[in-house]
Amino acid sequence: MPVDLRTCTTMAEAAGILSGDRTTHLLGGGTLLMRDINEGRLSEGTILRISDPAFRQINTSGGRIEIGAGVSMAMLLANRDLSYLHTAAKAIGGPAVRNMASVGGNLFAQTPYGDFAVLLLALDAQIMLQSGSGAARAVALEEFMVARERHQGLVTAVQFNRPQNASDVHFRKVSRVKPKGISVLCIAAHLPQSGGRISNARIAYGAMAPTPIRARAVERVLEGKMLDSTSIAAAKAVATEGTRPATDAIASAWYRSEVLPVHLGRLLLGEKG
Repeated sequence: MPVDLRTCTTMAEAAGILSGDRTTHLLGGGTLLMRDINEGRLSEGTILRISDPAFRQINTSGGRIEIGAGVSMAMLLANRDLSYLHTAAKAIGGPAVRNMASVGGNLFAQTPYGDFAVLLLALDAQIMLQSGSGAARAVALEEFMVARERHQGLVTAVQFNRPQNASDVHFRKVSRVKPKGISVLCIAAHLPQSGGRISNARIAYGAMAPTPIRARAVERVLEGKMLDSTSIAAAKAVATEGTRPATDAIASAWYRSEVLPVHLGRLLLGEKG
């Protein structure tokens, strides 16, 4: 059976189809799916396209940010209200890729891809998951990542609280080819401060496990501390706890573990990637 293309005019219609048929694949930006089709890895089934405008909407009007799953990296970069997301969005390929690559699609990218999802994890994002014709429900991104292949339905949007200070959001990507190489690893952090001390630290890694993960040991070390040489040294000492990096064509597991503390320290010092 050849690959068939179907267009849905509403997200509810698409969610119903995706919930009941695992041979149907959603076409977001197509940066990963179209490669599989062109290279023959996907040769049958249905490709689903969504024309619903809400799938590509951005709402920054309140304290809670909502970004449609179909929003592209280029659309994020054009939005001044989302400047704290721009470094991570720029890390996704070159201009042609960013014009197509979507927020929702990045959540399903296999390591060492999926850099933008790492920043969303550091921002404590939730995804809105719609199954069938019912209302979408909120699922913590961290929970979703653990079993993303088993979730049926449609990711319609991502949501997170607006950071009080854009300067509290940090992102660093390490790659062998700049500016658009595949990740050796990436690190994202949201480090709000109260009275000069870190409060509610959230740090996430990409390419250091099968999916993006929280760096909980680092968060514990930094919580309630001033961001100084002592706390940064303590953070670097526990940087690799809980990680499970892979060896691939980009880097070995050993190399990723060796350079992670170095780049974590640089991120915490505010150095540019």
